Amino acid sequence: MDPFELPDFYLPYPARLNPHVETARAHTKEWAREMGMLDDPEIWEERRFDGMDYGLLCAYTHPECDAAELDLVTDWYVWVFYFDDHFLETFKRTRDVAGAQAYLDRLDLFMTDDPPEPANPVERGLKDLWARTVPGMSDLWRERFTRANHELMQESMWELFHIEDGQVSNPIEYIEERRKVGGAPWSACLIEHAVGVEVPERVAASRPIRVLTETFADAVHLRNDLFSYRREVEEEGELSNCVLVVERFLDCDTQKAAEVTNDLLTSRLHVFEHTTFTELPVLFAEYALLPHEQEAVLRYARGLQDWQSGGHEWHMRSNRYMNGGGRTGFHISPRHVMGPGGLRNHAHVPHQKVGHLPLPDIPMPFQARENPHLDAARRATLEYAEAMGFYTMVWDRAGHAGFDLALCASGIDPDASLEELILATDWLSWGTYGDDYVPVVFGRSRDFTGAKAFNKRLSEFMPLDLVVTAVAANPVERGLADLWVRTAEPMPPEGRARFRSAVEEMTASWVWELSNHVQNRVPDPVDYVEMRRKTFGSDMTMALARLAPGRSIPAEVWGSRPMTALTGAAHDYCCMLNDLFSYQKEIEYEGELHNMVLVMETFFDCDRPRAVELVSSLMAARMRQFQKIAEVDLPALLDDMAADAELRASVAGYVAELGDWMAAILRWHRECKRYDEATLKGTRWVAGPTGLGTAGTRIGTLLGRIAS
Repeated sequence: MDPFELPDFYLPYPARLNPHVETARAHTKEWAREMGMLDDPEIWEERRFDGMDYGLLCAYTHPECDAAELDLVTDWYVWVFYFDDHFLETFKRTRDVAGAQAYLDRLDLFMTDDPPEPANPVERGLKDLWARTVPGMSDLWRERFTRANHELMQESMWELFHIEDGQVSNPIEYIEERRKVGGAPWSACLIEHAVGVEVPERVAASRPIRVLTETFADAVHLRNDLFSYRREVEEEGELSNCVLVVERFLDCDTQKAAEVTNDLLTSRLHVFEHTTFTELPVLFAEYALLPHEQEAVLRYARGLQDWQSGGHEWHMRSNRYMNGGGRTGFHISPRHVMGPGGLRNHAHVPHQKVGHLPLPDIPMPFQARENPHLDAARRATLEYAEAMGFYTMVWDRAGHAGFDLALCASGIDPDASLEELILATDWLSWGTYGDDYVPVVFGRSRDFTGAKAFNKRLSEFMPLDLVVTAVAANPVERGLADLWVRTAEPMPPEGRARFRSAVEEMTASWVWELSNHVQNRVPDPVDYVEMRRKTFGSDMTMALARLAPGRSIPAEVWGSRPMTALTGAAHDYCCMLNDLFSYQKEIEYEGELHNMVLVMETFFDCDRPRAVELVSSLMAARMRQFQKIAEVDLPALLDDMAADAELRASVAGYVAELGDWMAAILRWHRECKRYDEATLKGTRWVAGPTGLGTAGTRIGTLLGRIAS
């Protein structure tokens, strides 16, 4: 029996079939035989290969390319599925962790101009495909495709580790890691090849292109998890499947978990559509993309869309999956329109009276410490804010004093010198002020254009040569110019660039929030979690941590799976912590849409206590993940690297700082006056003249929002 009935899939794009399907089937079967992929019946034999029908998959997912291109793309998909099944039989079933890592490391050698002699069908196929694919593509595309291949192969170890540990991921961890191991970013690169375009280099890293690629990846993987649950979980003992993740997290039956997984799939497709229709036009205008560049982006988006619809049709026909009773073709139901990601996300009524939010138990295994220079930093940051003009617009001195941002900085870095603590406190003051400033100055009037211009100007106050030539027109610019010189001067050039990028990402996220307010749109859960790290200033904080004096951690450790997962877990814990404490302030007093409790209420269509319970469970899961990585995964990584004492001490110092950071932020939320109901009712702040082109003044009684 099937473990559940397939849910009601959102199918907004009709699938099309490439007319060269039969030639692709014939070609790729012969190619697979030549590579040796049909030699081992434990992995594949001819009858099974025919039933999986990868020619049909690629004919559906790439409906417009010519026969030669379809043959090439189909061979790539034969290779990637064979790699997955070969890895399962050779390493997952045997739990051969050491052999698996050596096998994966060797595969990287076949993505070079001088590969070794292949020793198995996977290596043989990769060598052949690489030589047929990369000529004619740019260096940028080749770098992206190499990285996508590497991550797809290496993240197979993530699945193996979970099987070895008997561990099921938490939902946030799963979505992030599934993008890599699932191969959809790899598919996105092949889409560019198949449609004959490359996304212009100057926008390839922009938020709209990133979101298109990531929503495509998430939807592809969530759909596959629904169809492959029986094969992966029941037959292979696989633990990396979203349906299983939801079962465990929500403690629900498999049918309910499948429905929730499908709701998330639907929501991600809505984000894809929303990005295409609302963010791409702004991107085209902002970067002044030429017509052929706009065409390249749109053809790429169309290719992602074709893959979605075609991939569904193939899942419904392949013998690889559970597909009885599922729906094919174009299909949109009322729930798809009204439910998660649809109109429900635009239906929130702001400024509802919600009252004080009862807080759940908040796990905190770390102890907050206090810097001996705390009182001096308190006094100094008030003087800094006064000098920068914070009290002429948005804030007043008494309100700022009640925020007690020096207490937060004190716990984050209890061993800092007086000068270091004052600088850290001033950054917290500036970031919090800036996040308050944007809603006050641009939010009420929904001045999206003004906010974009304001954000763009901020980069002028962070010159890499430290020579600020722009003239500050408001307190945010004045404060940033002051902080930049004080902070960046001792940094090496690459450190300055990295830190400036982190600040730019934080300030750009303020504009993203404003755009959602213009559309009265509560964010999708995945989009919210990822952008919340930026609005909270987490990346900026970590950029400073990477540059801490005496810290020597190589790039391969910073970029490793354990290190990035550790940092992400700490970020998410603190972001959700803030959303619990700030719920009344944001929802009732500010009409805010960006709060994890509200995001859960909207996605699950549940009441507030259930949403709080879900947020609390996610926080606890992220804290458990943080502790497990710190105690198990990172030491294992360092052992594998034969790390010396200096590197181990640097990593231990970073882990300890993250513990200090989380403990300090929890203590600060409990002790500051920013969220007290009495403060919310009594505080009145003044909004003075705005930025560029202001003809008058605006007076408002508004409350701000938190960035730190």
